Amino acid sequence: MTAKSLLTTLLPLVSDLSRELPEGERYRRLLEALRALLPCDAAALLRLEGEWLVPLAVNGLSTDTLGRRFKVSEHPRFAALLSSPGPTRFASDSQLPDPYDGLVEGLDDHLEVHDCMGCPLFVDERTWGLLTLDALDPQRFEPIELDALQAFASLAAATVSAAERIERLAQRAENEHQRAEVYRQASGQQREMIGQSKAHKRLQEEITLVGGSDLTVLITGETGVGKELVAQAIHAASPRAEHPIISLNCAALPDTLVESELFGHVRGAFTGATQDRHGKFELANGGTLFLDEVGELSLTVQAKLLRVLQSGQLQRLGSDKEHQVDVRLIAATNRDLAEEVRHGRYRADFYHRLSVYPLPVPPLRDRGRDVLLLSGYFLEQNRSRMGLGSLRLSTDAQQALLAYQWPGNVRELEHLIGRSALKALGNCRERPKILSLDAADLDLPHLSEPPVVERAAQRALTAPLNSDLRQATAHYQRQLINDCLERHQQNWASAARELGLDRANLSRLAKRLGLR
Repeated sequence: MTAKSLLTTLLPLVSDLSRELPEGERYRRLLEALRALLPCDAAALLRLEGEWLVPLAVNGLSTDTLGRRFKVSEHPRFAALLSSPGPTRFASDSQLPDPYDGLVEGLDDHLEVHDCMGCPLFVDERTWGLLTLDALDPQRFEPIELDALQAFASLAAATVSAAERIERLAQRAENEHQRAEVYRQASGQQREMIGQSKAHKRLQEEITLVGGSDLTVLITGETGVGKELVAQAIHAASPRAEHPIISLNCAALPDTLVESELFGHVRGAFTGATQDRHGKFELANGGTLFLDEVGELSLTVQAKLLRVLQSGQLQRLGSDKEHQVDVRLIAATNRDLAEEVRHGRYRADFYHRLSVYPLPVPPLRDRGRDVLLLSGYFLEQNRSRMGLGSLRLSTDAQQALLAYQWPGNVRELEHLIGRSALKALGNCRERPKILSLDAADLDLPHLSEPPVVERAAQRALTAPLNSDLRQATAHYQRQLINDCLERHQQNWASAARELGLDRANLSRLAKRLGLR
């Protein structure tokens, strides 16, 4: 490689340093230049966040790679690269597993990466992340001088530094501490919001906008779109981020316990109240209270909540003493609360108090290729859990995921990936190094089949022979309720919403039909 070719490759990147470019475009140009300078089959830029490496840009790797989160302790090649002060090239016969095995774009065969090199990036004298290059040819990198990669890495670090400086000035993302918190908690209760579609970016812009305020937010959307994740992101972007976010699923508790959970109680307030107990409002003082499935609250509880939201004062059950709280409320529902108000099932004043800032979350079917990024995230989770070297999607599996309508949204995708990976592994005679999921493994419904609700209705309309109208009606109701419960994993509150019934009325009907 000549000094002239190196200069020709690096000059456009130097020019980019002074230009305001979207982060994704800036990193795309960086990897294109890297592959032009050092020919390879794949290149990637990964940022180090705590114990995880997060892909920011890939070139030559499958799309779902961007959704993966690589735990450094589970990938010895990454650990070796991060521990080195400069570039490292692994021997072509190295026995260390390569995290990109099976992920080279456009290859359905289980081809493993044979030549691998990389370099850590340092920004402000701290390890920022990695540049990696991979090739299927075992001798591809033999003629390459490591000094060329080191020179490129220095410019890449400058590119990263410029991107971060512009990002801070433009306030287009959370600050560094908040991002670090998100990734550190990626394996715990709080998870990262993954996506690059226009719909997803608009949602993130809204989160950033409303996060800096103290407005009450009503998150709406279908079951499984990730409304709790959105609530956590709003809290993380708020001035209250250093205080707790406390969650309560309003559908998971009977009305008799909701008040105690929200407002707390004193000893002797009711049978079983053996000691004083703080409610969710007091636990969230100074922070955020997230009420999931807020459409399930009774009119009585709505009235009491309205008073707390207006005055900031509450009384524990069984007590006359007032307690002052400072809480930001975020609520979520998959019901049309405006419609509930029109039918008298929801208080208009409480609805308007909740919907100061309505925030709809798009369904997965409206997010395009985000389904592949999310698949990559769930694939990497299952790869780690199942102890596999690589877990990937074949081309036909990717097309099947893109074509499916996802009535259960992200939650359905998460369960599908976990179930399919387990079944595919069970069908292997020997434990594979690379497990590839085909469309058949996903077992998605054919696009030509009628919707699941329509199929359930068709089955329910087939009444037993010699049945009268009353028996036929009861049979239809039993079949419809059973099918609905099956779709919602036996969640009676969700089934009641789909059937347009009050949860208590559904329970009484189920008892009369012999279902409970």
